[in-house]
Amino acid sequence: MMSARTLGCLTNVSLALSSRWQTGGTRTGVLDNMSQSGIQGLQKAPPGMTPEQAVAHLTSTDPRFEMAEADIRGVRYRVFRNAPPHMRALLQTSARAHGEKPALVYQDERWTYAEFCSEVNRLANAMVDTLGVRPGDRVGLAMRNYPELPILIFAVAAMGGVVVPLNSWWSEAELAYALEDCGAKVVFADEPRYQRIQPCVASLGIKLIAVRDAQGSRNYADLRDSAAGDDWPNVPIEADDDFAILYSSGSTGHPKGVVLTHRSTVSAVHSWTLARAVSMLVTGPPALAPRSPSWMVATPLFHVTALQSVFLQGLAIGAKMSLLYKWDPEQAIRVIQAEEVTRFSGVPTQSAELMDAAQRLQISLASLENIGAGGAKAPAAQVGRLAKAFPGKVVAAGWGMTETNALGITIAGPEYVENPESIGRPTPALQEIRVVDADGNALPAGEVGELIVRSPANMRCYLNQPDATAAVLRDGWLYTGDLARVDKTGLFYIVDRMKNIIIRGGENISCLDVEGALHRHPGVAEACVFSVPDQRLGEIVGAGVQLRPGADVTVAELAEFLAEHIAQFKIPERIWFWPDSLPRGATGKLDRRALRKECLERDDVAATEVI
Repeated sequence: MMSARTLGCLTNVSLALSSRWQTGGTRTGVLDNMSQSGIQGLQKAPPGMTPEQAVAHLTSTDPRFEMAEADIRGVRYRVFRNAPPHMRALLQTSARAHGEKPALVYQDERWTYAEFCSEVNRLANAMVDTLGVRPGDRVGLAMRNYPELPILIFAVAAMGGVVVPLNSWWSEAELAYALEDCGAKVVFADEPRYQRIQPCVASLGIKLIAVRDAQGSRNYADLRDSAAGDDWPNVPIEADDDFAILYSSGSTGHPKGVVLTHRSTVSAVHSWTLARAVSMLVTGPPALAPRSPSWMVATPLFHVTALQSVFLQGLAIGAKMSLLYKWDPEQAIRVIQAEEVTRFSGVPTQSAELMDAAQRLQISLASLENIGAGGAKAPAAQVGRLAKAFPGKVVAAGWGMTETNALGITIAGPEYVENPESIGRPTPALQEIRVVDADGNALPAGEVGELIVRSPANMRCYLNQPDATAAVLRDGWLYTGDLARVDKTGLFYIVDRMKNIIIRGGENISCLDVEGALHRHPGVAEACVFSVPDQRLGEIVGAGVQLRPGADVTVAELAEFLAEHIAQFKIPERIWFWPDSLPRGATGKLDRRALRKECLERDDVAATEVI
């Protein structure tokens, strides 16, 4: 297992890092020639390195990965000394290195890195001058994968605001809850989200900006065009300032706002950059000249899987990012061919559907080099099928959380095919990851305990939830709620979840959230929600429901009622009606495990597909 050591005392280095980057200007020095220094570091490396040796070599010889120590909110961490201190600096670095290369593709629309930065800065300046957005203000983004979404993410970050990407599948009530919770001053929304948010605009005092097909008194294009110029905003940003709030379903019912700082996000992105360099040292240079990196964004950018591990990582290395508005495997194949996509990353369902569509259409997808899965665990049988269907391509997977900026544990290639149940090994070099018992003591190999992570990439807190924050963040360690084990070779395995969360095709669904919506129906006396195995999505939502005496409620009626209160993907796809009380344990509480087991085993209880 690769892990970061416990660190000694050091004064906070954020000011020292910030001084290396001139506000709104150009920095010269160690990172201006990142690609060249990386090449030199690889050329100097002896052949046949182990991953551990490669990490040691790169962190000691490559200026990009030079290590330091920092005191962050009273906890000592290992950090990258020369990483960009904030997201604006990360984008400036990419713009200098890749200015005229393609950055963003959406259907027939294209931006180079220079054009992307120009639009980012126009929006940033217009938000300040026209909308009155100030550093620290929260800006909501409610839309599907339109190009305006990543542009706005960087525009908000560039002027020191806090980005709040909102789940585009949420209902009106869910959007209103999050907007009130985060205190957003401004919200950009496409047409469906615009209509859902409009009813709460007056009560929450929000400025609502129409994007694309949305019709409103203020719109994105006019705001962009009103900007006085496209200079970088002259606003100081500290490494430990807040960058984003991403909402993640939790066991408390309402989604929790995960607060991520600039440093935490950059730490994750820079760790993946290091991991790529480590891989090149271990495997050796490619026999043929490598293709220019061209990556597909197939999952929603309001999730860390797409935003951090795909878009931000890709931007850091100068990749071309192709956005999909919504998932369609045949459309994905067309984009892969047209844009010569080299890396595809989605939830396991998407990887499987891409494979099936490619085989059906007899298309080899020759440009693809890497097929990754995240957001949910892939069925073990799927791993071998993918490797067989795409010979010569790297099949990969990873474990991470919104709370870790998606940084965590990864596995790829032959090791994954040989160990399809594993989630892999920790990404170097900042993380310390352990499996511990109930008292926080590290467990030996083979024993099951809670997975905990210590890293500067971890979240700052849960927004407005100090008790929930204190429960999971202890002395710099994030207690994940996942039960895991590690074998003698250092491979990690997720065994179960301590939290009552269902992961449906990469979407986290709180059981209590769905139960709360079910209990709103006047005919429902009791309801208990649980996961149901599904071949395509991994898990779907199931529910045991006891109706009130005399109530005559159908599954279709329940589904129609739930659609008014929760997003469509949360609505149970299997509902079992129980004639009497649901199973309970010795304390009188509903026994979720017993109910799930009995429902899945008993065919005589009514079970109906609802969507």
